[in-house]
Amino acid sequence: MDVNDVLARIPADMWATPYAGARFPGSAAVRDRPGLTDGANCQLFAYAVLELFGLAPEAWRSSDLWADARRTRRVTVAQPLDLALFNATDEAWGAHIGVVVGQDRILHLCAEAGRPAVWTMGEFAARDRYRTLLGFKRMLRCPWEDREGREDPETPESPEETMPRQAEPPPG
Repeated sequence: MDVNDVLARIPADMWATPYAGARFPGSAAVRDRPGLTDGANCQLFAYAVLELFGLAPEAWRSSDLWADARRTRRVTVAQPLDLALFNATDEAWGAHIGVVVGQDRILHLCAEAGRPAVWTMGEFAARDRYRTLLGFKRMLRCPWEDREGREDPETPESPEETMPRQAEPPPG
């Protein structure tokens, strides 16, 4: 899968999604009016992109996503559909999330652009807010697979058993 394969599968209405910082995974705004029509923050948008490709991310905030080792894994070499996390510092708390589409390009939604955009890694690095690449996370296709792809019979039934929810400022 390359950048054109990923971008060609993004529906036109998804490209029109406005940035709305209050619409993050797990928020009352999203619970009351699901979907992207009313806007999204970077996480909600990135997770919706992954869902187009049959991946089912949890409604994690960026620090929960970065800490997770059950349903995702950290990778050093990104592939299309991996998640990229950026911040001003090396902290995952409040980090910005985008979807790797390939060829050094990341699809994301941020307040600066206002609508979904594809930036290069260099464009992120040039902005203080996104200058630090925390790294890449890959969704495991089966939540019961461990880091090596073997079945893990002790995987909890729900993410709440492994990931306590924390209040966190909306990224953007």
